[in-house]
Amino acid sequence: MLKAENIIYRDQILIVKGIITVVFIVLISRYFFIQIVKHEMYHAKAEVNRIQAISLPAPRGLILDRDKNILVDNYPTFILSAIPREFENKRTKFNLINELTGIPYEILEKNYKRYYRNRFVNVRLAKNLNFEQLSLLEENKISLAGTYYNKLPERSYPSKINGFHFLGYVREVDRSVLSNLSDQSNYDLGDLIGWNGIEKYYEEYLNGRKGIDFFEVNVKGEIVGQLVDRSIQPISGTDVRLTINSELQRTMERSMIEKKGSVLVSNAKTGDILAFVNAPLLSPELFSAGISHEEWENIIKDSDKPLLDRNTSGQYPPGSIFKLITLFPLIEEKNILSNWETFCGGSYNFGDRIFNCWKEEGHGTVNMEKAVAQSCNIYFYQAVQSIPLETWVETCRNFGFGKITQIDLPTEKKGLIPDRNYYNTQYGKWGWSKGTMLNLALGQGEILVTPIQLLQFANLVATHGYTNKLHFYYGDREVLLLSINYSINTWKLVDKFLLAAVSQPGATGKLADPHIKGLKVYGKTGTAQNPHGDPHAWFFGFGKYGEEIISIVVLIENGGHGSEVSAPIARLAFDTYFSNINIGQFTYGNN
Repeated sequence: MLKAENIIYRDQILIVKGIITVVFIVLISRYFFIQIVKHEMYHAKAEVNRIQAISLPAPRGLILDRDKNILVDNYPTFILSAIPREFENKRTKFNLINELTGIPYEILEKNYKRYYRNRFVNVRLAKNLNFEQLSLLEENKISLAGTYYNKLPERSYPSKINGFHFLGYVREVDRSVLSNLSDQSNYDLGDLIGWNGIEKYYEEYLNGRKGIDFFEVNVKGEIVGQLVDRSIQPISGTDVRLTINSELQRTMERSMIEKKGSVLVSNAKTGDILAFVNAPLLSPELFSAGISHEEWENIIKDSDKPLLDRNTSGQYPPGSIFKLITLFPLIEEKNILSNWETFCGGSYNFGDRIFNCWKEEGHGTVNMEKAVAQSCNIYFYQAVQSIPLETWVETCRNFGFGKITQIDLPTEKKGLIPDRNYYNTQYGKWGWSKGTMLNLALGQGEILVTPIQLLQFANLVATHGYTNKLHFYYGDREVLLLSINYSINTWKLVDKFLLAAVSQPGATGKLADPHIKGLKVYGKTGTAQNPHGDPHAWFFGFGKYGEEIISIVVLIENGGHGSEVSAPIARLAFDTYFSNINIGQFTYGNN
């Protein structure tokens, strides 16, 4: 019996030993598998648990004027973030943050949901923290495991230029923005992205590359140290230097206070945009700082349309400025000689219609020079009848009307130059007549142009068809040529007439001349009929001193007569520019 018991006992021992051996072998195998076979994978997982990576926003590139003065800068603001997988007991921690900083619980919860992407990407809880708030959070960091704070660069505008329409603005990347980005690798929720103007057009340059800070955390998610040697510093975006003359820009902005319209000034040869003013004036700071829903609604509903970029997207009848378009085929094709005269008695009968001159008593006997200088309608009513519609349309398109200028801004309208197909579509084959040309000759009817197109036209006329494409980026030089080369005689006559329109007695553009010694001012006013209210007031022209040529376009919506309203603003631009620069041996000053 004893022997049998011993045998059973030995068998039990053997079974236990076997089990232990098997277990040991399994453990050894598992250890081998983890430590040897899958070492890399599990080491990586351990590192993930031990090391926390926090992305560092990169400052955007600065935007500078032509003299390297800062138009758009960055300023640091502190943000509070959380890593979801380490941020346990959210409600408790939200309440504590609320008690310490005064930031409403609702805001913290809303931001957490708004910026959440996954458990491993930091979520912004609040921004614009002050020093006192940061100090209190730091004192309680053990109770706030999983929270971090770092700097976020925000946009600032030290120049105080109201350049919303060309500088643009930035906005936070939200889910809708992120989902529509072709490259999401360098953007997180809450990052800044260029949303309009130069900020958007040059986003590729201005946006920097994110950095990464690495921290060592314990099992509770508390930071125990920073791995400085692993940190990747963010790379700031590239600065963008513009052609804007800040002093001229500010002066022109002041001239447009409480007005609607635009002022454009450029170097006629280089295509440099020197001033770009839209009124009502609007600062990009309003949008970059964050705008309330109520403020946004007020702007949207404003009948003055402050968001509209009138320079590139405002489409207007050009009025008498377009008499210049009629001049080119008249002179070039010699349908009418420059010395041809006609009589203006204040009205002109054409078929069963009466067309009036702006001057009720008429201008008397006028030739081409006097017709341009005094903007006589009757002369052009008669002269334009020798020009086929197709020729007139071709001339418009040669000067860039009916198509965009391709200026370096994200949006631009092309206006409208009505051709025969347009009229046939709108009114039927027999729904329009030769009388249509009378309205077109004066820049009325269906014609629509943008101020930026007129500025390009001014540059082409000022340089006799040889200039650079209009641009903001300093140093950009893309030559723009007319598709038709007009004769030197045509250019000289146009110059002569535009000079007379400013300097001759009775000229409509006399108020545009600042009377700076050596400066010649060329120009044409326009009063464009507006079906929605008072006429729009235009000035179009350029100033020459030596080799320097500055072009300008002024539009005052519902302003009345260009000679009275727009010409004085042009004079201010010429005076500001030419009185404050030196060109080689030339020094500008008043007589």
